Amino acid sequence: MSIEPELHLDTADLEARVKGIYEQVADNPSQEFHFETGRALAERLGYPPWDLDQIPSAAVDSFAGVGYFHDLAALKPGERVLDLGSGSGTDSFLSSISVGARGSVIGIDMTAAQLAKARRLAAEAGNLFDNIDFREGRIESPAVEAGSMDCVISNGVINLAPDKDIVFAAAADALRRGGRLVLSDIVTRSQMPETVTCDASLWAACIGGAMRVESLMTSLDAAGFLVDTTRANDDYRFLSRRARKATDKYGVTSLSVLCHKA
Repeated sequence: MSIEPELHLDTADLEARVKGIYEQVADNPSQEFHFETGRALAERLGYPPWDLDQIPSAAVDSFAGVGYFHDLAALKPGERVLDLGSGSGTDSFLSSISVGARGSVIGIDMTAAQLAKARRLAAEAGNLFDNIDFREGRIESPAVEAGSMDCVISNGVINLAPDKDIVFAAAADALRRGGRLVLSDIVTRSQMPETVTCDASLWAACIGGAMRVESLMTSLDAAGFLVDTTRANDDYRFLSRRARKATDKYGVTSLSVLCHKA
């Protein structure tokens, strides 16, 4: 009886694939990916058109989020926001408007093309988005002062991290007591096999790294978060045949979560 070799995720390959895909999302958002991009996606997920009209259209062109959560975040003027995986800046720009001149937004991303685009769009808008600082970094270790944030947001990015517990711990560390973590991300209803979870290409497509809903809740609890609201994003969908097959077979879907630091 032969024993199947144990599979392992090649994290270096994963990082290279993620950077490669999201460089294309920044520079060539109209091409085909496993997932949708752009304004039509944002509006279908719930982003109000009048809000999108207030931010750079090129940022929205490269939007690759998986849900809408700004109503859950309920940002107030003067608040400090950390955007984990800020991409070309759609959620950071919207947060900037919500918190106003007295507030601030820090966007963290590891893809040079995404950062360059977000920074360029902010500069081209004059002083409208002076309260945003787009920083190169990883969501596992954002360079912010402990306890300095009122709200941490993330859209479709945490599933790409090999160690989610580290990400949630970093988010908790960045938040003040009572601060909010608001995210939209890909989750799964059933356990996926190693042929999926150890496939870097499916991770980069936002499928292989999806957490089971129960595991997500356990990880949030372990990081010191209390979950307030969960909401399914039923209008999110994958495009490629391979991605849709995994979605149908394992119940891969999108979920928005609002929680607070105890």
